Amino acid sequence: MQAILDNTQEAKLLGKQIDYPKSYCPKILVAVPRNLNREIYGIEKGEELFCGFDSWHAYEASFILDNGMPVAGILKIVYPASTTSIVESKSLKLYFGSYNMTTLGANQEIAIKNFTERVEKDLSTLLAAAVKACFYTNPPQDRPFDFNEYQIIEEHIDSNLIEFNIYQEHLAYLSENIYQTGGEIKIGSHLLKSNCKITNQPDWGTIYIHIKANTLPDKASILKYIVSLRNENHFHEEICEMVYKRLSDIFNPEILVVSCLYTRRGGIDICPTRANNSNYLPTYLPQENILTQSSFRQ
Repeated sequence: MQAILDNTQEAKLLGKQIDYPKSYCPKILVAVPRNLNREIYGIEKGEELFCGFDSWHAYEASFILDNGMPVAGILKIVYPASTTSIVESKSLKLYFGSYNMTTLGANQEIAIKNFTERVEKDLSTLLAAAVKACFYTNPPQDRPFDFNEYQIIEEHIDSNLIEFNIYQEHLAYLSENIYQTGGEIKIGSHLLKSNCKITNQPDWGTIYIHIKANTLPDKASILKYIVSLRNENHFHEEICEMVYKRLSDIFNPEILVVSCLYTRRGGIDICPTRANNSNYLPTYLPQENILTQSSFRQ
């Protein structure tokens, strides 16, 4: 019965025609339990398998001043992977839309403070965890990027020599060609694509993997595995955790970090990261007060 209730919760707003609230409306927010997808892949206690965070960027955050002048910018939101739920993305879009005609202060400084504090309070209440947010009216020109050292696989191998014909997760790709000597690699791909589990709309992104282990899959096999996710139907956070769990189970790595930086949809992008040690997490992406450089897919 619980699974049925949770599935209903996931589809409460997604795939449905719903008007934006005409005024501030925190009740529109929907929390979706993380445990449904985790149970499928044998993740019984996520906090024992990984640490991490979900970093969101809302590019259509806006409200108005007391004199009617609009303020618009980018809101970065960060919360830990240890929360029992995630915020459903369409409900967050509608929630932000409810601010569009909401007055929040006499000047920009006051209004931004009121907006940020209200968002943090509402999301922290929803998720029963500390949610951090920061509003940007003028993104800095020199923005840091956590993944400069990562090699994009499809740019460094001859993909014309590889046959791609499976577009549902194919776990065997990770174990069919293994470097027995092992080592440490930082790799990524701009070919990440999956589908929303409710609406079936395509979700595009870039995936980054940092792994150190006694044995490693070859790069072509990892690329084939990433491509095999093309018709998987999961939320962004779920794809990240699924890939992490597969790599963890097969290679028992000393270091493992998986980051998925998804393209914005509905004015919001979602960037989850999971790691087996907090020392290996990206430096800048989990900091709400640092706006990082966008990846190719963002």
